[in-house]
Amino acid sequence: MRAGGAIPPPAPRRTALIRTRPSLLLAAILAAAALPARAEPARVAVLDFQFARGAPLPPTEADKARLQRTADTFRDLLKESGRYSLVPTDPVRKEVAETADLRACGGCAERFGQKLGADGVFVGEIQKVSNLILNMNVYFKPLTEGAPEKAYSVDLRGDTDESFDRGIRYLVKNQLLVR
Repeated sequence: MRAGGAIPPPAPRRTALIRTRPSLLLAAILAAAALPARAEPARVAVLDFQFARGAPLPPTEADKARLQRTADTFRDLLKESGRYSLVPTDPVRKEVAETADLRACGGCAERFGQKLGADGVFVGEIQKVSNLILNMNVYFKPLTEGAPEKAYSVDLRGDTDESFDRGIRYLVKNQLLVR
């Protein structure tokens, strides 16, 4: 006893702590093992974007440059998401450029994807109604038999770099990655 009659608190029981730690460690290991395995990112080909046929105005050089930047931004966003691994499209780039319309070519986009060893193919298309009204469409076709094509679309107001950039970012963040 100490002066003043106070009883000191008991010393912590170290043996009880040592016994509980291994069980906590075992519980953590079992919990981690129960988590689902993370799937490998899908290998996809992103073909260069195109302007839709039948537009009232032909694309300008600025439009073509904007289209290329949009496709590049789309590729970057897919890579950053971690859900997709991009397959280089250089081996088919010339054939893609010579194809008048990837949406109406009898399955050529899918054949390009198969040639590249991809699991799926993205095709982007801009419909230019006027310098004010545009529509951005992105289509994804999984290359497994019978898999349905998925379509994503966003309306743009203004034929500007900013509207294209905002449009593709919105499409990826609020449509493609949430489905």
